[in-house]
Amino acid sequence: MPSPQGTPVKSVVVPFEPDMSPSPLGRLGHEVPERWHTVDRSAHAPHIVAVPGVEGADPVAAALVTARPHTGYLKIVDAIGDVRAAVEAVIAHARDRGLVQVKWEGWTASPEAAATAGFIPMRPPLSPVEDGAGPGTGYARWLCDGPGAEPPYYGQTTHFTCGAVTALVAQVHGGTLPRDALGREAELTLWRGATNFLACEPIGLGVAVRRAWPSSPVTVHLDTDRPVLLDHYTEKEQEWRALLQRTSRTEAGRTGVPVDPGHLSLAAIRSAIGRGEHVLLLISLAGMLGFDVPHWVLCHGAVPGAVVIEDPWAQAAAGDTWVDAHLLPVPDSSLDTMSTLSEDRFRGAVVIGLPQQCDAPSDEPADE
Repeated sequence: MPSPQGTPVKSVVVPFEPDMSPSPLGRLGHEVPERWHTVDRSAHAPHIVAVPGVEGADPVAAALVTARPHTGYLKIVDAIGDVRAAVEAVIAHARDRGLVQVKWEGWTASPEAAATAGFIPMRPPLSPVEDGAGPGTGYARWLCDGPGAEPPYYGQTTHFTCGAVTALVAQVHGGTLPRDALGREAELTLWRGATNFLACEPIGLGVAVRRAWPSSPVTVHLDTDRPVLLDHYTEKEQEWRALLQRTSRTEAGRTGVPVDPGHLSLAAIRSAIGRGEHVLLLISLAGMLGFDVPHWVLCHGAVPGAVVIEDPWAQAAAGDTWVDAHLLPVPDSSLDTMSTLSEDRFRGAVVIGLPQQCDAPSDEPADE
């Protein structure tokens, strides 16, 4: 939103340090929220966007801004002072950086202030948010054409059910599953059918999705023929998990789930999204959250230069909340890097197509 005078918003951008008061926040006349200091946000490049007063006077507004690294958005944690001026300054700052989205956590933001600034409310999570782990509301403003229909946000309730959650959210977003069916029982049930203990590897996840929803076409993309996600186990622990993965390949053949051994490109992911399909993509969290752990996300939308994902995991200890993880734009180049895993540099994905007419699951081999 342009400033009322139609002139560029002037601002000062400085790194946020927990003990930085009084400059540039001092003498604003507004108390800095305690939550700014209760978590270590350093991994998310926290900074202050302040609006100076006339002729170098004290700031009239300021916002605490963060974002996951290697993404295409900024998040306003809070705005203080002249809130409208602070938000306008953040939007201008995001445009200057070539970003595609600004989010605003709803700790203190009112629906009226958000709407005035051009933000729309995001659907609140379907899974419960622990006290202090995230706001009850959040808002988003796209700085380009948005990605289309908003999926529900559901945060995984265990450390290992990300694959099941992404599949369930995809099916709700695609209209195959009702929203009220997305819950912990469904999460754990689908995980139990897909797990390679504890992770869900691509072929096992694809087979489980096909069994759960026979009307949904499923294609697995995995450009390696060796077992995956096992490098951190001992040789003995790898052996029986590798056997389960070979069994998954056999089951894929029996249930009619093709396994494409070619490398799935970002262009192909964008094409699938454009056809209304959903891509469950295996990534490493090293770039966004700082630890090299394989993790499933849902690719469901695309905007210029970025793919829009749902990440079922948020790291509350770093000030990362569902507002970050929901409707998250990731630049194509960043997503390409995140989804190239292991020394083998493989990519794993499950593409769920548009539903077809099918009455019941079948264990019979697909017709040739």
